[in-house]
Amino acid sequence: MARLFGTDGVRGVAGRDLTVSFAIKLAQAAAIVLAETARMEGRRPTAVIGRDPRISGEYLAAAVASGLASSGVDVFDAGVIPTPATAFLTADIKADFGVMISASHNPAPDNGIKFFAFGGHKLPDDVEDAIEAAMELPALSPIGDQVGKVQRFADAEDRYLVHLLGALPNSLNGLKIVIDCAHGAASAISPQVFADSGAKVVVIGNDPDGFNINAGYGSTNMSALQSAVLENEADMGFAHDGDADRCLAVDHTGAIVDGDQLMVILALALKQRGELARNTLVATVMSNLGLRLAMQQADIDLIETKVGDRYVLEQIREGGYSLGGEQSGHIIFSRYATTGDGILTALLVAAEVNRSGKSLRELASQMTCYPQVLVNVKNVDRSRVDSDQGLQEIVSLASSELGDSGRVLLRASGTENLVRVMVEASDEGTAHSWADRIARVVEKNLSL
Repeated sequence: MARLFGTDGVRGVAGRDLTVSFAIKLAQAAAIVLAETARMEGRRPTAVIGRDPRISGEYLAAAVASGLASSGVDVFDAGVIPTPATAFLTADIKADFGVMISASHNPAPDNGIKFFAFGGHKLPDDVEDAIEAAMELPALSPIGDQVGKVQRFADAEDRYLVHLLGALPNSLNGLKIVIDCAHGAASAISPQVFADSGAKVVVIGNDPDGFNINAGYGSTNMSALQSAVLENEADMGFAHDGDADRCLAVDHTGAIVDGDQLMVILALALKQRGELARNTLVATVMSNLGLRLAMQQADIDLIETKVGDRYVLEQIREGGYSLGGEQSGHIIFSRYATTGDGILTALLVAAEVNRSGKSLRELASQMTCYPQVLVNVKNVDRSRVDSDQGLQEIVSLASSELGDSGRVLLRASGTENLVRVMVEASDEGTAHSWADRIARVVEKNLSL
């Protein structure tokens, strides 16, 4: 049987995969596992619930709140807030756990339920497995004054706003910035915090109606932001995704600045201020070769993890590092956040632009982006990626010819009979040529 939890909580189509009854049952199971410490200590457990503005989030949040309250958990309903805000608030009020109802950058019909442990940290696999197992157990059934209360978390946005402003090293006075909220959870908070920081703000994608989240706007649809930056002659623009845990940028020329470039900017700034813990940046194996070379040139150590912000987070926590992230714009600052925070990322990048007196384009040029070609080869035996001799030979040949100016990465899908071939090179033609050659060998040698 497939594991219930994916890389970022439980996701599916709302009303089909994520039903009211399922949400209640999952919440009741979470109460068994995540509120155990509170029960052992003889106190009432508490939880924070947040959601993005997609329409199904209303009934799913209500269902989760019902499942928790009926299990004796006091619920603080924060309403529509970003995922990192839910994590922050969970830690800020010392709640036993938090719940976020969101499908991030997915389209409106999808939704998801993910949990944060005490302190606002994502759950390890074994705890998620324990929750899944607890769904087969009888639900907790307190009565009378042992039933949990559901109350509005009235100052949730204000707490998070103050937290974000407290992370700024300097003001954004004099900057003109476009913010694309993806019609998502950042629609109220992000424009406000940038205005409070001193920037002149132009806002797009900030009219959520429950159905338009991520539609034509946000970090997966950058053309609207590019046009707005040029039309308004702005210094830069930032795009969030639906739940605002990621951020991508656009410079004053309309060029996209991706997560790898943002990490380089921030790593160099933190090092200059003496705040880059252990002189190390954490990134995934999919980060651009240019990031690796930029870190080498700056004498900054780079640690690579598997793809997924949860693995970056695990490495940051285990090693005591301060900065890490993904090319997609999930960037984590352990000093201020326990998960990726797109608003915080945008604020700190804009602050570095203002402090340095350089444009975002100049700062992004500290990294040279190498052409990166990704080919997905379907219907192959992914289990033989590391053992097939012919495949290893062509990968070795490609790596030898590319040398320090390129690399090859093969990744077996975790869920499908699919192998991903990624090639980087100094020019796009070379990258495409090697990616196609290797993909043909994968298709021939690993065919089912």
